[in-house]
Amino acid sequence: MIRIGIDVGGTNTDAVLIAAGAVRHAVKTATTADVMGGIVAALGRLLAEGQVGGGAVGAVMIGTTHFTNAVVQRRGLARTAGIRIALPAARTLPPFVDWPADLRAVVAGPTFLVRGGYEVDGQPIAPFDAEAVRAAARAIRADGTRAVAVTGAFSPLNPDQEEKAAAILAEEWPEAQVTRSHELGRIGLLARENVSLLNAALGPMAAHTVAAFRDALAGAGVAAPLFITQNDGTVVTADEAAAYPVRSFASGPTNSLRGAAFLSGLDRALVVDVGGTTSDVGSLVAGFPREANNVVEVGGVRTLFRMPDLLSIGLGGGTLCDPDDPNRIGPVSVGFRLTERARVFGGPDLTATDVAVAAGLVELGDRGRVAGLDPAYVRAAVARMHAMIADAVDRMKSDAEPVPLVAVGGGAFLVPDTLPGISEVVRVPHQGVANALGAAIAQVSGEVDQIFRDLPREQAMARARELAEARAVRAGAAAGSLKLVEMEDIPLAYLPGNSLRVRARVVGDVA
Repeated sequence: MIRIGIDVGGTNTDAVLIAAGAVRHAVKTATTADVMGGIVAALGRLLAEGQVGGGAVGAVMIGTTHFTNAVVQRRGLARTAGIRIALPAARTLPPFVDWPADLRAVVAGPTFLVRGGYEVDGQPIAPFDAEAVRAAARAIRADGTRAVAVTGAFSPLNPDQEEKAAAILAEEWPEAQVTRSHELGRIGLLARENVSLLNAALGPMAAHTVAAFRDALAGAGVAAPLFITQNDGTVVTADEAAAYPVRSFASGPTNSLRGAAFLSGLDRALVVDVGGTTSDVGSLVAGFPREANNVVEVGGVRTLFRMPDLLSIGLGGGTLCDPDDPNRIGPVSVGFRLTERARVFGGPDLTATDVAVAAGLVELGDRGRVAGLDPAYVRAAVARMHAMIADAVDRMKSDAEPVPLVAVGGGAFLVPDTLPGISEVVRVPHQGVANALGAAIAQVSGEVDQIFRDLPREQAMARARELAEARAVRAGAAAGSLKLVEMEDIPLAYLPGNSLRVRARVVGDVA
């Protein structure tokens, strides 16, 4: 099957065409201010230069930073209401309590705390107050807020009260778009509620973005199914992505790690992806990005769901350099205006790309435009960039054992050939479009994190796997291709009834 992978970065929009597991053609175009223009241009070039008709394409995978950029830049977010089912517990810290003030001012709508929820052992905190939920639904309708997040205490153990609340909302306010927290987060209440509120706030933008992606494909004559990449290096159907946009927050760097694994053939390595704006360092474990095991902040909001363990620094091909001080590099970048602003392209700004060209690290633009740079300045600036990358790589290492480092991204020429603690720096073909390739080869995943009571360990783990497989199939995986990639069980001795917390993750090929 012929697949197309597209990755929309802050500087470039990359597209790659793969067939029979090999790269057939790849293109790199500048990202446009409206994002869609860059996708249309990249897709048009890819099909024309790859000599492939739109009808021959079997699937299209797109990775985008659109959703996380919306949160970081506080734009395009919907006013959101919250219903928390937990009283008489969990009343001290209301919804939105730990959000940055400027983001809260944009997103926070009416919030309601109602009786219900569960204890960690599965016992009800209090009887579910359906009438309080109904009153909240009517108040939300009167307010005109359509995005709603419903969060129940320990709902991943038993989601029935969240489902009842969603059904009441559907009756009282049919136009409401409801996010249920048990479908997104893990056990912790506040972090799970934050994820649900963010997801609800992104709902209208996600629907619009996915519709625009589909329009771009239709305009190019491509009728293939559309998939969107997720934080863990896998993909979901476009409809699923529109319903759960928070799962695609970190898809760009994650795609690069998956592409690096594919191109290098390495299952365990560090990866540095040098783009036009940032350098992202991550770690491959069994061919997938290592998952962060702590709270991850997105736009200043604490979340707790599957996210890759990444370190980003303000160094990329478009990073601005101080012409008077070689140690002052970044973090500001010219981004997608690199070909307008960099000196080697006739622009006025001194960028990391200009320094690299002057140092002979890469051939781009007109080298004569940087011939006047002081060689001592160039050496010092290059040394500073190398030191920044070395420090980031060292911080991402989990032990002292030397490991290989795979360098990818359009700015991979900034990565030195040797680094402390690195056994070798691996440079691969098509490194500039590793992110788009990672999207094109992505599989579909399903995950569950749940507490099981009164079940033998083997049965609890088998049940968790069944639930994860069902979620993967719903997300677009072929049932016969599923395989288990992660299983973790933790006995909970402080709970009655032989309680066991199980996390399971499976991946499979696109159906």
